[in-house]
Amino acid sequence: MHQINDHNLDRLAAQFIQLDKLLEQGRALWQVRAFEAKSLPWQAQFPTLATTLWALDDAVLDALDAEQSALVDALSPALKQDLATLGLEWDLALLTLSFAELSLGSDIAADIGSDDIETATSPNIDLVELAHFSAHIKGRKWEQITAFVQHLPDAGLPVLEWCAGKGHLGRLIAKTRGVDVLSLEWQATLCEEGQAFADKWQLSQRFICADAFAIEGNACENSTHQTNPFRAQQQAVALHACGDLHVRLLQFAAAAGTQAVAISPCCYHLIQANQYQGLSTLAQQSGLTLTRHDLQLPLQQSVIANPKQQALRHQEIAWRLGFDALQRSCRGIDAYLPLPAVKQSQLSGSFADFCQWAAAQKTVNLAANIDFDAWLEIGKQRQRLTRRIDLAAHLFRRALELWLILDRCCFLQESGYRVSVGEFCANSVTPRNALILAQKLSD
Repeated sequence: MHQINDHNLDRLAAQFIQLDKLLEQGRALWQVRAFEAKSLPWQAQFPTLATTLWALDDAVLDALDAEQSALVDALSPALKQDLATLGLEWDLALLTLSFAELSLGSDIAADIGSDDIETATSPNIDLVELAHFSAHIKGRKWEQITAFVQHLPDAGLPVLEWCAGKGHLGRLIAKTRGVDVLSLEWQATLCEEGQAFADKWQLSQRFICADAFAIEGNACENSTHQTNPFRAQQQAVALHACGDLHVRLLQFAAAAGTQAVAISPCCYHLIQANQYQGLSTLAQQSGLTLTRHDLQLPLQQSVIANPKQQALRHQEIAWRLGFDALQRSCRGIDAYLPLPAVKQSQLSGSFADFCQWAAAQKTVNLAANIDFDAWLEIGKQRQRLTRRIDLAAHLFRRALELWLILDRCCFLQESGYRVSVGEFCANSVTPRNALILAQKLSD
């Protein structure tokens, strides 16, 4: 029987329960499909919030949306007024809760942001080498990799790099930590390129080409790596493994008793099931039902896009909504019709061209004499509505991401791990900057 830190487990559970309660209370505001709405769906319940949102100038919406604290500061007074009228009280402080404030198991890494943790560029690589070592890696990705390694506890264990791609993360770990790295990736060409990089640098890194979803669940010390690469004497790492991929890592590591785990979760909505399957006992008992659409909420924060990209994004949404209004009229069916992904080049033409393309994609018969300018204006007005629906929903994006992260932390706690969570890089480098560290407790 593993001796779990009951105090820390109680704290994890309490934080999860608080977030779970807030998300259940506020579900009318965040469990919405903005593209399908013709008005603010919760306006009758929250009239002051509705008035405040419509009073906001369109030009300030992106700036508010980019900063969670600014968004909450702007909208929470109106929300509090509506709650008071309804005789309700929500813990709105949870809307801006940071990873640091979670204060989870800080005994693994005394401070996840501490300068005392060995940096990624020391002691086994100098700045001249670094320029060559990071060749062919995009700047922002390289920043993420170096920051992740900088905050990785030096466990002195061989490393399993999960969903490795070309193994950039594993290669830096092998170089700076001097440990054996096994990098798992399902695309053979990426494995070959990654192995060539490792061989060039004479690093103890080797690749196995395997599908993470095809690996058998039972780890065995004598089994082949293709069967299951997880071992007890090992540190498993994953930087931005999406959805079910990082969940699978946690499940395999827990089953194998892997000594150390370090993951930065990403793309929670990329799951095989239609609805989210909780990992921890608390999440399984929650009253929340989360669809893939709901799970995209934590990802909806525009901190990376430059003004040109933002303008194109707004144009695309207005065009999509304009066509949606048009197709409802043409088909005589008042239902949203989703379109496939749009290439940037398709936004350089006219709205009429876009509608012709979209109609062909969905086999919609367009009338001969359509006033496309009128339908585009309808699209722009609907965009003003959807942006405000989304802005209210975004109040809860941090709370939902923390709920999902705590589900993973609680699962690891229940599996006999001591857990810590924090930020491994600035939000400007990537909004998906949570780092979960777990260390197996002694039997």
